[in-house]
Amino acid sequence: MTSATLDAFRQSIAQHRGDDVFAPELDPAQWAVLATYLHAFTIDANQRLIVQGANDRALYFLAEGTLSVHRLGSEGQVRLAMLNPGTVVGEGAFFARRPRSAMVDAVSACRLWRLTPLRFGELAERQSAIALAVTLAAAQVLARRQGSRSGRVATT
Repeated sequence: MTSATLDAFRQSIAQHRGDDVFAPELDPAQWAVLATYLHAFTIDANQRLIVQGANDRALYFLAEGTLSVHRLGSEGQVRLAMLNPGTVVGEGAFFARRPRSAMVDAVSACRLWRLTPLRFGELAERQSAIALAVTLAAAQVLARRQGSRSGRVATT
């Protein structure tokens, strides 16, 4: 992740107005270290990011664009949430080590960063304070989503 894309991601967090903002307590130098553990990529509108039932455990940070979270069940497809820049997705499988509970599709072109469990383990071993800050911020998003009054839980 370049410093320009890192700044863009940090700005998206600062501008995020939802309860599910991903806001780790990191200083600029710690953000720069975290960036070395992330893989930046883009997806086009209508492209699937997460497949329901998949065993992928990566955590995704949304910097630009909009994602739709939906679940297939006996009643058909149900939209659970729309996610905006400044949040994370994939936190459910990341923490629970279970298959993905929902699908996530790009509504518009998106810029994201991926943190795999392997890279997170390396981060935890080498930079434990940063790993702890990421864990606490992602867990806060998970807790807020689980406590949603709408009854539509958007954890993946």
